Amino acid sequence: MNLELHLTATLPVLAPLLAAVFVLLLDVAVPHRREPHLIVAALGLAAGALATVPGLGLAAGDARGAFCLPSGECLYAASRLVSVLQLTALLAALVVLVLAWRDWTAPGPGGGRETTGRSPVVAALALGATGGVVAVPAAGDLGTLLVALELATLPTVALVALVRTTWAPERRARAVEGAVSLLTTSLVSFALLALGAGLWVAATGTALLGGATTVEQPALLVLAAVFLVAGLAFKVSAVPFHAWTPITYAAAPLPVTTYLATVSKVAALGGLIVVVQALGVVDETTLVGIAVLAAASMTLGNLVALTQTDTVRLLAWSTVAQAGWVLLPLASLSSRAAHAATSYLVVYVTATLLAFVVVIAVAAATTTADPAGRPPVTALASHQGLLRARPLLALPLALALLALAGLPPAVVGVVAKIVALRPVLGDGIWWLAVVAALNIALGVAVYVRWLAVVVGPVRPGPAPGADPGPDHVEGPAPTPARVWVLVAVLTALLLAGSVLPVGIV
Repeated sequence: MNLELHLTATLPVLAPLLAAVFVLLLDVAVPHRREPHLIVAALGLAAGALATVPGLGLAAGDARGAFCLPSGECLYAASRLVSVLQLTALLAALVVLVLAWRDWTAPGPGGGRETTGRSPVVAALALGATGGVVAVPAAGDLGTLLVALELATLPTVALVALVRTTWAPERRARAVEGAVSLLTTSLVSFALLALGAGLWVAATGTALLGGATTVEQPALLVLAAVFLVAGLAFKVSAVPFHAWTPITYAAAPLPVTTYLATVSKVAALGGLIVVVQALGVVDETTLVGIAVLAAASMTLGNLVALTQTDTVRLLAWSTVAQAGWVLLPLASLSSRAAHAATSYLVVYVTATLLAFVVVIAVAAATTTADPAGRPPVTALASHQGLLRARPLLALPLALALLALAGLPPAVVGVVAKIVALRPVLGDGIWWLAVVAALNIALGVAVYVRWLAVVVGPVRPGPAPGADPGPDHVEGPAPTPARVWVLVAVLTALLLAGSVLPVGIV
């Protein structure tokens, strides 16, 4: 069997993976350095993003294929929709890299070298995971899909556990617990995916996911759908496969949490689109399962988020609720369902990145230089009066929260929810539309509650002569220039989407 390689089509995947290899080689040639590794990582992500540009101009139905069989099917196929997902993942990973720059280049105890060698290791892990994320939506067969999903997942387990040696022992132990939680669910997820893949092959006689599929065993195809969707539901943090999300988000370093909440979700949606498009043509019961997952995710996520007093845990449950909105269009037979889900994901990723950037900036400004490695202050109360104290951070945060809630003036969030609902309404799935409408109200309550803290009175300081407490600082620490750049760029994107909403990508 002859394969037509067409490796140029795979450059969005190859660029971060080759950069990961180069980072490790650079660490051998120039040991004990930190910044060069991150520069190489940034260049690799930027090169991958540039490589997606040719795919953005493709017409509907066209794709840039690689590893193509003589029959015409390709094991890697990047359509315009796939290119949008790839570009989103690569740019989001670049934002996380810039956000984590200081943390990943900081010295170890006493100003010496970090004994874990974190800079080259975390850079290589992040690049490897991103390469897997970018490969998932372009997978044309089950083997490629499974390998890409694990490449997108396993490095993140190490990123969660690989914390700074300056952290307190109990904080490092929590990070290990979060990594174990992620690893356990990842292994269960892979087992379900592998079983579903085997049933798919038994039911259809092929491992290919594109083109017309002949069903030889309809009963086995139903089981394949159950296992494949369940395995991917772990990745997207959909109920009831969400339990790892709040645990891991709260335990991981904040930049890694940001990565899990944004970049990793691109892989989850990409995998779901690949599977649902392949299964939906031959098995409509898959769509019912997607609808139930969407309804349960948005409802439970919003209800629990209403009770959270920590911003990171609130964003973790927000991720669960937003997963329901990402899944919502996929419950439809509409040919535009995948495009609607992708449109919503792009808005969600942009708004969530902006929210995390502000949360990290506020946490860094309210954290003392504690040699024991005190974790950043992420309590919701630390945002009290932020509008008066730091309006240049409060206003972008408000825009991000309004976009997630789907409220004006963040019109882009309103359009995203309309776009997500339209395929469901078009197919007449009224019960799901009613659940989504109720969750719009719940979501508004979740994010307006946070906004009320931001616009409220400034938290009073300690009384004269009183002990200021371990988290008190005399004034807010200066925010690094790179954080202001991220805030400006992400805010500009949300504003541009609100002024000129693009609808479906």
